Amino acid sequence: MSSALAGILAAAARGEFPPQDGGVTVIGQPHTRDAGVVAFTAHSVIFTDEDPEWIRSELAATDSDRLAAAMNPLFLAALLARTGRSMSTIDMVTVAGALPGDPDLELREIEDPEHPRVARALKYRDGVRVWAADGGVLILGRGVAGRWEAAIEVDEDARGRGLGLRLALAARHLVEDSVVWSQQPPGNARSVRTFQAAGFRPVGSEALLVAG
Repeated sequence: MSSALAGILAAAARGEFPPQDGGVTVIGQPHTRDAGVVAFTAHSVIFTDEDPEWIRSELAATDSDRLAAAMNPLFLAALLARTGRSMSTIDMVTVAGALPGDPDLELREIEDPEHPRVARALKYRDGVRVWAADGGVLILGRGVAGRWEAAIEVDEDARGRGLGLRLALAARHLVEDSVVWSQQPPGNARSVRTFQAAGFRPVGSEALLVAG
């Protein structure tokens, strides 16, 4: 990772955050695919190639507490309209350090690029690798600013047996970096609890704007 956003994220992974001054940092996109907002405690980072003056004008016009203006739905709607992008939700962003050794779980790598889980992951990440376990799937790939991101899926009939936790822990063993990131919708309490039990700690929230 070599972009300005990559530096901010790498610092956050170490527990070093932007100043809690109520400010907003506006920087360019690390990749044509990725634009959005990351909100830390009392400081937000907007990564977009749109005019910074327009961004600050829209933030000032948002009828909101300035600490929350960058994540206000009115501002995000204006940013989506200007960029022609879409978004699904605001996620909690979490990070965990890599672990040594092999996962304590039998995994089978899926290498078929036409596999639906692989094809979907390729829309958001590069270098995607997907593993299947009995009752679940683990996805790893390079997402925003080149960070390694993990996602898991557990079949309905396999839930309640600790498989999600084992998949999340497996990501920490398989990642090709010192840390691995993951996003969870705050309302998905099961996913939030699973990743936190696997050692992923929250660092902020994120609204990712997707092209096309």
